[in-house]
Formats: sequence, structure tokens, C-alpha cells
Amino acid sequence: MATLTFLGAVGEVTGSRYLLEVDGSEGTRKLLLECGMHQGGGDADERNARPFGRLARELSAVVISHGHLDHAGLLPKLVREGYRGPIHCTRDTRDLLEIMLADAAFVMAKDVEWENRWRHKADKPLLEPLYDTDDVEQTLAQCEPHHYGQPVSLPGGVTLVYRDAGHILGSAIVELKVPSGGRDRRLVFSGDLGNPESVLMEDPEKVFDADLVLMESTYGDRDHRPLDETLEEFARVLEEAHAAGGNVLIPAFAVGRTQEVLYHLSVLYHEGRLRQQLVFLDSPMAIRVTELYQKKRKSLNDEDLRVLNVAAQGDPSQYLPVLRLTRSVEESMAINRIHGGAIIIAGAGMCNGGRIIHHLRYNLAKPSTRVVIVGFQAAGTRGRQLVDGVERVKLFGEEVPVKARIHTIGGFSAHAGQSELLAWAGAFRQRPRFYLVHGEPGAQQALRSALAAAGIEAEIPDYGDRIEL
Repeated sequence: MATLTFLGAVGEVTGSRYLLEVDGSEGTRKLLLECGMHQGGGDADERNARPFGRLARELSAVVISHGHLDHAGLLPKLVREGYRGPIHCTRDTRDLLEIMLADAAFVMAKDVEWENRWRHKADKPLLEPLYDTDDVEQTLAQCEPHHYGQPVSLPGGVTLVYRDAGHILGSAIVELKVPSGGRDRRLVFSGDLGNPESVLMEDPEKVFDADLVLMESTYGDRDHRPLDETLEEFARVLEEAHAAGGNVLIPAFAVGRTQEVLYHLSVLYHEGRLRQQLVFLDSPMAIRVTELYQKKRKSLNDEDLRVLNVAAQGDPSQYLPVLRLTRSVEESMAINRIHGGAIIIAGAGMCNGGRIIHHLRYNLAKPSTRVVIVGFQAAGTRGRQLVDGVERVKLFGEEVPVKARIHTIGGFSAHAGQSELLAWAGAFRQRPRFYLVHGEPGAQQALRSALAAAGIEAEIPDYGDRIEL
């Protein structure tokens, strides 16, 4: 018999983690599907810090769908606590993890160093980071990368196959064939399904056979605006910012969203519609990821790349000539001397850390500023506060009035909307059991109702729920 326990991303969008236990002749084998960080909310740090306990040494394998931190960000912590088995992922995910986990360790070290200064003065116990760069290196050494469509044998007689999820570079739908109850059962995890209208990525693959499906529900309550309307709104915001003389701030999701925004800025530039003459990519991680996307061009959508090639006469360096890459802290600080006419793309995407905080501090109080939100903002994050219309926000210990105009442009989302989720779920030939994960309660209930109207029954699990395959 095989069982699945829900250990994360239930009733919330982040913290992905599921435990698969398979009984066999050699005893019970434990496999971990996803090992993600919790992001947003007052208890996120506490939940991330909870020890894995005995599980770290009892696991036989780990399977990761893609490289976003809410799916893979606690891998080095698992390794730090004793896990030494294989970490299965796609080849492009392995390369992304090298960038993202190293950056997470660096940011964590800086945050802990800052916090410990105050703790030392207050004679309080000092903190330790969840993991460091040595743990990241060990994690990468344990990664076993695979191609899409390649069957992989896992402990317990389980077979893994990755399918293209079309979300970010290397993102995958996870198919697991699991022996249970005298026959093979098919467990399919959607991972994060991509938005077919997004550029650069291929469309998510359809899967037709499953006994049990774990499906994301991030945007289960709505569809995204059509891309052409989204681009017109984006161009209009940029034009208004130019007329008002202010800067445009775009909180950067380093993987996927940043590259898509740069693509659309490039198209606007070559159409003569980009009035701003300075575009800053102010995120060392986003810069490295953008360079990786360039290196991995064969993994991207040919038609979208052809558009860029035509626009820039085939010269990648001319896609966006006004782009400036600011790697150092000094270069980043210098941007704050520019009081208008610039587009500043800076991390982090949910405004809960990174260089965007400095740019918000210098620009939020100006009515001429435009803040363009291009991705999902989890509950409890500073980005969510801005989207919800907060009048003042605390930055570096001081209250800053929000006079800037906040624009939420959801059509850039790299997630499937409700209609795409319904179409993906409707492709299964039999009637598998559906469990909705990776969504806030309202979105999950809406998707559950929409699925029911289409004749598909779905359940919404709670933390710790355990089901048989």
C-alpha cells in the first residue's frame, strides 16, 4: 500500500511539500515530493525553521518540480539536517537551483547578521541561518537531472517521468507510477502550470492518465486578462509615468517574470513606443537568471525568440539597448539619484526584501511614481499591502506614505488561470481523484465549484491529511 501526506501548500500558495510512503518487500520507502519555503505571513520564518527531524535521514529520494523557492527553497536545510540521497529534477532546474539557492543563502546570511547585531546588544540568543553556501554546494552535488519524458526508477518500485509545465525554465509536471494495492497507481502533480499566453515558455503539456491528481489553484478563482489588453495597459502606464516625470518600479520575480517583462519592453522599444531611455535590471540574481535564459535558448519558444530576432536584426545585445545591468550595491544606490524617467526592475517580487525596498523608500511618496505589480502577492507580504491599497508602509523602520500609483497587471502571470486549469483537468480520460493545492482558500473553493460544474469532483486537503493511493 502507498500513502500520501500533505505537509505544505495546503490553504496557501507557498511551502510545497508532500510525503509519499510506499510499502514493499524491503520495507517502507519514503519519498519527498517538493521541499519548498513558506513565504509571506507572520509565521513563515517559524515554519521554515522547524526541523525535519528523523525524516531527513529516513528519506530514500526527493523529487522537485521546478526551481522556485516555494517549491525547492528548503532543500539545503534538508541536506544540512542529514539527507544524503538523490534530488531529482530537470536539467534546467538544476542550473536554476545553482543560482537561486546560492542567492537565498547569501540573503539569509545578511539578514541573520543584521538581526544578530540587535540581539547581541539586547543580550538575546543569536540566530543561525537555515543553511549556508556549503549546504547549497552539497545540495547541488546530490541533484540528479533528467530530460522531459525520460522514465526514472525510484526506490520502492516507483517510476518518475517529467512533462513540460510551461511555467518557468525547467518547470515540470510530475508523473509518478506507484505500486499500491497490488497494481500500479498513477499520481500526477501539476507543479505550477504555465499561462499559455506567456512568452518564452512552451504551453503546458496535457496528461491523460492518472488515478490521483494534485493540482495547483493559485488563480483558481479568475482568468487573466488577454495578453494584447495587458500589453496595452502596460504601455499606457509607462506613457503616463513618462508624462508625469516619474520613475516606474517593477518588483522583480527573478525567474520567468523578469525575462518576460524584458521581452515586452524590447518589443515596445523596437516599435518606438518606449519613451523611457533608462531601464535598470537591479537584481544580481535576476541578471544571472536572464543570462541563463540566454544560454538555454533551445529550451525556449522558437516563435517568441524569432520575434526578438526580427526586432533586433538577430543581435541579442540589441534586444533592449537602453537596458543597464546593475550588479553592485554602489550601482544600485546610484539609481536613487534619478528622480524620473527610468524603469527600475528590482528584487524581490513580493517586496518583502531585496533592492526594491530601497527604491520604494525613495519613490513611494511621489505621486509621479508608478509601481507595476506583475505577479502574485502572497498574503502577509508588503507587495500584497500595496495591492490592497495601504496608505502607509513601513520601510527600514519608518512609515512611508504611499502617494505613488499602484498598478496590478495580472495578464503577465506565469500561472494558468481558471479556464486553463479546467481545460488541463478535463483532459484526463478516466475520473481521477483531484486534490487542490497551492491556493488561498477563496481561490480553491471557486475552482472546486467550477470543476464540479464540469463534472469533476475535487477535494481540498488540510495540513497533515493522509490518503491512500
